Amino acid sequence: MHFENQATLAASKAAVWSFLMDIPKAATCVPGAENVVQLDSDTSYTGVMKVRVGPISLSLSGTVTVEERDEADGRATMSAQASDRRIGGAVNAKVTMTISEPSPGETHLSVVTDANVLGRLGEFGQPVIRKKSEQIMQQFVANIQKQLSS
Repeated sequence: MHFENQATLAASKAAVWSFLMDIPKAATCVPGAENVVQLDSDTSYTGVMKVRVGPISLSLSGTVTVEERDEADGRATMSAQASDRRIGGAVNAKVTMTISEPSPGETHLSVVTDANVLGRLGEFGQPVIRKKSEQIMQQFVANIQKQLSS
């Protein structure tokens, strides 16, 4: 599945970049994300995401690896693998975030996600998963804005 989300934040590009590259801090803005901690390097993290999709509550445990960080271009690429053993579902995703500053104090955020949804979770179909993804992204952006404003 391919998802593209866009948002504009009332903050400088430098502030948004710094916030997003602090993965455990940025994860606090993702609805349902818990216990995100850095592993042995500054590129690998582990955590849990609790989310409800349709009638099923999931607890996806997994890892996120930062594959690329290019502050000058405002681009970062991450891969994520997570599974819920209880229901036999998994998600593997590649996420590319790009930021730009169209005007001072305003940053445009673009998030492109290519995800494979496996097992029972994949049975929900694209419309349900796409809607949930959009809800999570909207809350994520609103939470980032609150963090950057305080």
